[in-house]
Amino acid sequence: MSDLTASKQDRRPQLGWGWFIGLGIVQLILGVVAWFDVIAFTIAGVIFIGALLLVAGVFQVVHAFMDREWSSFALHLLIGLLYIVGGFLLMDEPIQGSLVITILVAAALVIGGVLRIAIGIQHRHMAGWVLMILGGLISLLVGVMLYVMLPWSGLWVVGTLIAVELIVHGVSWIQFGLALRRTA
Repeated sequence: MSDLTASKQDRRPQLGWGWFIGLGIVQLILGVVAWFDVIAFTIAGVIFIGALLLVAGVFQVVHAFMDREWSSFALHLLIGLLYIVGGFLLMDEPIQGSLVITILVAAALVIGGVLRIAIGIQHRHMAGWVLMILGGLISLLVGVMLYVMLPWSGLWVVGTLIAVELIVHGVSWIQFGLALRRTA
């Protein structure tokens, strides 16, 4: 039993609990700032996504040329070039890019909502089916609302998602640091 306890303690982060709390506070502050300026964070987020696509596209093209004998060389090269073009387009026109991303998010919410409603209806004999349908209806409604509110929703959706993500992660890291402090 002592070996199990020792192995659990070995998996505990070696950094002090204060670093986790500090990280959480920084993320929480950034999340609140993002919440108050979602348009700026939308633009920054879209530019960042574009940069990620550009880097991924360059690596994809390099990989395609490194392994030319592979039967999918042309497909890998095409995908890499599309990533590069998409990355440049997002970075060049972040407002238009945010509209495209918002349309994709709205479509994903609508499709996910419809599927959850169908699953809930199919499994009416199981506990929780009503919540499944309710969750599907909410996703469907949010997706439709985002689409109906275009182009304005494109200005705030990405920034709001970033703000919520930063706030949730900030609170999570603070909680984690406090838990480490209690166990230290």
